[in-house]
Amino acid sequence: MAKSRNPAEVKAAKAEAKAARKAASKQRRSQLWQAFQIQRKEDKRLLPYMIGVFVLIVGASVASGLYAGGFTMYMMIPLGVLLGGLVAFIIFGRRAQKSVYRKAEGQTGAAAWALENLRGKWRVTPGVSATGHFDAVHRVIGRPGVIFVGEGSAARVKPLLAQEKKRTARLVGDVPIYDIVIGNGDGEVPLSKLERHLGKLPANITVKQMDSLESRLAALGTKVGPAAMPKGPMPAGAKMRGVQRTVRRK
Repeated sequence: MAKSRNPAEVKAAKAEAKAARKAASKQRRSQLWQAFQIQRKEDKRLLPYMIGVFVLIVGASVASGLYAGGFTMYMMIPLGVLLGGLVAFIIFGRRAQKSVYRKAEGQTGAAAWALENLRGKWRVTPGVSATGHFDAVHRVIGRPGVIFVGEGSAARVKPLLAQEKKRTARLVGDVPIYDIVIGNGDGEVPLSKLERHLGKLPANITVKQMDSLESRLAALGTKVGPAAMPKGPMPAGAKMRGVQRTVRRK
């Protein structure tokens, strides 16, 4: 039988948990403030947009309150401040995200990094296939089915995509298989629009079917393996000899 803790221990545990939450919250605020400062220096339009939308929404709320009069007037002012702050924060988040994708675009490993940061129920396996030049194919399992995302030279990636689709089709049956090439050419999907593109694909299978697919496809393994993939976007000109040797040995 588990020994119950005395009130002093319970109180100490609660205090410790509260302190941990407070420290985590402080760290998040600090990171957010640092991100804002960096983005503000790089994006000269950020502050004018944030201030402009805040003033516009607060002004509209005050005007509506004055027009309505009575108790509504006092409610509209704080509501306008909250709404204006929220919209300004959304603008900051979207412009910061756009800036991050713009910097990552064209860098080795950028697609894998973007896929692993997808929101929602996506099962991502980076580097299921790659070349010695670090063109890579990543596998994504989601409600649409199986999606292969290629990054690198389109001429080298397309044969890899065809190979992965062929060997995967033997295991998935009638489950739809999609292929995407990251880039800015004809028929390609820009990195910044990858998440939106995936979100527009139709839902063809259930979450339960996703679990089954993930188990079956795990048997295929990968030709590269996550360990050989960069942990994030690699700037152009970065030293890749060791990584390329790893890919060639696979």
